[in-house]
Amino acid sequence: MALKGTLVWFCSLAVWSSSAAQDETSLPNCSSQADTLSAALKVAVECGENLTQSAEQTAALLLSIRNLSDILHKHQLKECQGAKPNECPEAEVPDNGGLACVTVSNKRYCKPLCNYGYDFGFLRVSRLYDECSEETRYKWNTQYIGGNKLAVCNKASIQVAGAKTAYFPENQDCLTTKMSTQLQNSIIEDLTTELKNRGVQGEPQCACLVCG
Repeated sequence: MALKGTLVWFCSLAVWSSSAAQDETSLPNCSSQADTLSAALKVAVECGENLTQSAEQTAALLLSIRNLSDILHKHQLKECQGAKPNECPEAEVPDNGGLACVTVSNKRYCKPLCNYGYDFGFLRVSRLYDECSEETRYKWNTQYIGGNKLAVCNKASIQVAGAKTAYFPENQDCLTTKMSTQLQNSIIEDLTTELKNRGVQGEPQCACLVCG
């Protein structure tokens, strides 16, 4: 019965994701269905190889899931939008990692993090975060020339280029961390503690964690 319900929701997913890709505002009551869809997807994962369907059905579902994944990824990236100072551009979120950001005294600070099994392209053991403020002419003081890229997370067998707090633990990547308010708050608290230890005083605002 659970499998049948999952397949029904997969059919709805195919319609929902393709329509949402064209117009995210055209479908009513999508928010109220999100929990049910999430539960159905979880059941599908648990069923694993017991899901029997044709190659055409599998391809159609993979396409729908890819469309939905793109939509959800863009949605979660919006969580850091609108943070002060407004003059600062949004920092790029590294693939295979994430970005924790806070605003203190009208200065924006963002800390890149890499998932387990990835390491930074540049050495940044002592570079715990990057800043954008009036002092930096509202540009990110990044290691990369121009643009808003703060870090790149490359596949690596060991992680040595960053500080210990700049990596998500094994079996707990960025998205897994975001699933837990406690884990997410822990990442933000690490950043605020590091700021205070370096003399950045003030109440943290506009805190967010986004995943690449």
